[in-house]
Amino acid sequence: MMKFGLGAALAATFGALVAGEAAAADLSTPVYKAPVVEEAQSPWMIRLRALYVKPENGGSVTGVGFSDLDYSDSVTPELDISYFFTKNIAAELILGTTNSTISGAGSLASLGDIAKVWILPPTLTLQYHFTDFGPFKPYIGAGVNYTVFYSQNTKNSAFSSIDVKDTWGLALQAGFDWMFDKHWGVNFDVKKLYLEPDFVLRTPAGGLLNGSANLNPWLIGGGVTYRF
Repeated sequence: MMKFGLGAALAATFGALVAGEAAAADLSTPVYKAPVVEEAQSPWMIRLRALYVKPENGGSVTGVGFSDLDYSDSVTPELDISYFFTKNIAAELILGTTNSTISGAGSLASLGDIAKVWILPPTLTLQYHFTDFGPFKPYIGAGVNYTVFYSQNTKNSAFSSIDVKDTWGLALQAGFDWMFDKHWGVNFDVKKLYLEPDFVLRTPAGGLLNGSANLNPWLIGGGVTYRF
């Protein structure tokens, strides 16, 4: 009987130890934690670029055979503001101003510089952004442009004034952002604007010359991107 009682006591003690170890094992099991939800990005983005404006040379004065026109290149700052409707679809408003000197070419080459005009070409594009390339984020876009011509001054005594008419045009765009983090990156962008405004030149004697300026500039820009 004593042996039986001693065996029972040992068995009970061993069972308690096993149960304690099992409970300790249960306590050491890691507690499940829900994954951290990443904060959604703001839909707003801005870019500040240095912009090289390269017009096409072309145009004519009505009634003057073999007439042609040239336009000077320029470099100017540009600000654009983007709003993302989805992670892929965005609208971009492009803001900047520059100037160009209009010169005679072809049969008008002897005139030299004709006028200098300032150009304000606000442009709105709808873009598609590709998002499968990590920090490299290319995009394409298309939209409309409305160009305002102001501070128009003649540079040739053969003309007393010039009036380049404001006009609508088509805009095509391609570029990319390279993002260093969720906020900051660099940008490279190329746009083609289709602009062929009409103009009127007035002579000192009151005569009028009508024509068309085929500007159709390339806008090549690079700068800094910030996503809010």
